[in-house]
Amino acid sequence: MGQPGTDCRVLSIQSHVVRGYVGNKAASFPLQVLGFEVDTVNSVQFSNHTGYDHWKGQVLNSAELHELYEGLKLNDVTQYDYVLTGYMRDKSFLSMVVDIVQELKTQNPKLVYVCDPVLGDKWNGEGAMYVPEDLFPVYKEIVVPIADIITPNQFEAELLTGKKMRTEAEALEVMDLLHARGPRMVVITSSDLPASLGEDYLMTLGSQRKTKADGTQVTERIRLEMPKVDAVFVGTGDLFAAMLLAWTHHHPNDFKLACEKTVSAMQHVLQRTISSAKALAGPGKKPLSAHLDLRMVQSKKDIEDPELIVSAVVL
Repeated sequence: MGQPGTDCRVLSIQSHVVRGYVGNKAASFPLQVLGFEVDTVNSVQFSNHTGYDHWKGQVLNSAELHELYEGLKLNDVTQYDYVLTGYMRDKSFLSMVVDIVQELKTQNPKLVYVCDPVLGDKWNGEGAMYVPEDLFPVYKEIVVPIADIITPNQFEAELLTGKKMRTEAEALEVMDLLHARGPRMVVITSSDLPASLGEDYLMTLGSQRKTKADGTQVTERIRLEMPKVDAVFVGTGDLFAAMLLAWTHHHPNDFKLACEKTVSAMQHVLQRTISSAKALAGPGKKPLSAHLDLRMVQSKKDIEDPELIVSAVVL
């Protein structure tokens, strides 16, 4: 990992929307605010996120991705410290991303690949995939093994390991299975496991494997519980992965603090967004998708220097 203060460059390959904050729009601003140069490749370009009633746009194919990357190579500007990936829709595109990551890792063995393995989620207790099913084996067999940091939700972690998480102990086993595939850091961004603070709280679990100077391996594990916000937000996973990248870079030896800053900043953004959405919707009315777009610019100070409102418990 580069030292804080040096020029640090991220290649972020994610979706793009004209209006609102998902994918690269959700990741670029916080990374730039936190001192990173961000080069973006937009896997899709849509008018807005697909939670709206209508959306239009284009999807980048693997040949077009290859062409953009070739342009960077011809100019010898492919020196990256991090690669960040999120939502993908196409199997050949995802395979091309893998090729690019592997080539960049050959060029810079210290490069850190942060992968949000976007496959699906749970609604009302039922899990469903929202990407084509042929992406799943690519993520499981090829992407996860080359990733250094992964940020699945509970549904994705269960899918990738074939193991259910009903208790914290089972969640720790799931994280161990994911570590065994390759990633040294696993953060399960959200889960419906029973929180110690009660049913109004969501649980995030983190696990990091480190090799000490004497060659022995240690695993750090933490649990964070944050208040549920009664709304459906889009782009929160993209924001989470970007901020985790940034805070683990700025606090390379303090996994607990990096996660606390990430989750606390998320809470500030979501609370500001829901307050604003309710005000825009008007008294007694349910906020629309347009009202619930993340209040990112308004949260600049919280992203830059988040007041810690969520504390992690070391397990």
